Amino acid sequence: MADAIPMVEVRRGPFAESVHRGHAVICDASGAIRAAWGDPDAVILPRSSCKMLQALPLVESGAAAELGSEELALACASHQGAEMHVSRVARWLSDLGLGERDLRCGAQVPDDRAERGRLREGLEAPCQLHNNCSGKHAGFLMLNRHLRGDSEYVAPDHPVQKAARAAFEEMTGAESPGYGIDGCAAPNFATTMRGLASAMARMANPAGLGATRQAAAERLVAAMVSHPLLVAGEGRACSELMAAAGGSVAVKTGAEGVFAAIWPEKGLGLAIKIEDGTTRASECAVAALLTRLGAVKAADPRVSRRTAPVITNRRGVAVGEIGPAPALWENGAPL
Repeated sequence: MADAIPMVEVRRGPFAESVHRGHAVICDASGAIRAAWGDPDAVILPRSSCKMLQALPLVESGAAAELGSEELALACASHQGAEMHVSRVARWLSDLGLGERDLRCGAQVPDDRAERGRLREGLEAPCQLHNNCSGKHAGFLMLNRHLRGDSEYVAPDHPVQKAARAAFEEMTGAESPGYGIDGCAAPNFATTMRGLASAMARMANPAGLGATRQAAAERLVAAMVSHPLLVAGEGRACSELMAAAGGSVAVKTGAEGVFAAIWPEKGLGLAIKIEDGTTRASECAVAALLTRLGAVKAADPRVSRRTAPVITNRRGVAVGEIGPAPALWENGAPL
């Protein structure tokens, strides 16, 4: 068992003031490790980074046969709760003969500034449609209608979650050691770093998974890269890094310092976990590794604002920066 390595440093003047440690793994679709930092066998909760795996049963079942790419992107999304997200999820539910009350994700104050301001000015409370996982839950509800399950589709023993777990374990290549309950009330199944990277690689190169799963994986990845703003939102790392990659890589964050990436052209999957769960570190690490892989350009401002954000004091003077630790550039393997 390897230790986590220093992945991101916060520098103030000549000093590394803080260090974020973590793990990262790059795999191909066979599950072979192409590069690793830290411990490939570290067990993690992937959180929202695995939403595309949770959406596989929706597409494979045939329930989503007539669904458009926007809805599929929302099924994989951790969105900002902006109007473009909320209105589309509401319309999707309406088309199913359902509504906000049928969701089980819980209400959430939207991260989108405009929508948050609209709610405040209208003295309106946020609702479940604003939850960053409302698209995933709309997908769960669509699958649930197909499976004829009861209304509590987030229960771990519900047919929807059994299908999600089966797909997750098949894609990661191992039985999950268990689950935690995510912020949106659905079970989140644990896996190893290698398992998550392998699953992303199989999404990238699903040719050996059978015709049904291959088609489902390809539809979901295509939807993500076609609609990066629906997957996250304005200014978000997922959306900006996908745009910086020219639509060639699907990028997905998860809470507590997790990131995953899918690169169909190379058939590779990437998984990152920052041990202390810090977003500033996970965004820096994923941007740095995508740069090292050649998927994005270091000089692109959508990349550099993650790999080298400047720290300013209260007078607006630059006093430091956040950046990849030397071990993130030097270790791993030739890429």
